[in-house]
Amino acid sequence: MEVEVKFRVDFEEMRKRIEGVGASFLREEVQEDVYFSVPLPELLRVRRIFNLGRAFLTHKLIADPGRNEEFDELEVEVSDFDTTVEILKRLGYEEDVVVRKRRLVYRLGDVTFELSEVEGLGGFLDIEVISDDVGKAKRVIWEVAEKLGLTEKDVEPRLYQELIREKMKGRA
Repeated sequence: MEVEVKFRVDFEEMRKRIEGVGASFLREEVQEDVYFSVPLPELLRVRRIFNLGRAFLTHKLIADPGRNEEFDELEVEVSDFDTTVEILKRLGYEEDVVVRKRRLVYRLGDVTFELSEVEGLGGFLDIEVISDDVGKAKRVIWEVAEKLGLTEKDVEPRLYQELIREKMKGRA
């Protein structure tokens, strides 16, 4: 089970804090996610990581809709992003939203930090632990979050595609 909590953050300030707690920098990713219209609590996306030349097809089942912190995830690397998107369209899936972001990935023990600058939305930090013990994983996440100065008021429970849709409606 993928357990994660997403926080709204100042990108540069949080980068310094993450490095300050001793997390190791793993990589930078420039991502484009194409989400398809499927009923919640499911998510279906194709992700392109431009700077690494990789692409992934991902299906997530949200185990706690509304909080969006627990996911049963299946992911497979695909050789061709555009063809994968086209196959899904031909199967009847409609493109919903596109999310573009620059992401810095860090690791500290069993904890992964995904610090993202999301186009049009700003800075976010996903603190993630992979574990079958959801309670323990959340305790670990919150211990680290507190070290970074994050509290419940910093939590962003909405999915990126929900935030993008809300922003698009605001422009209409």
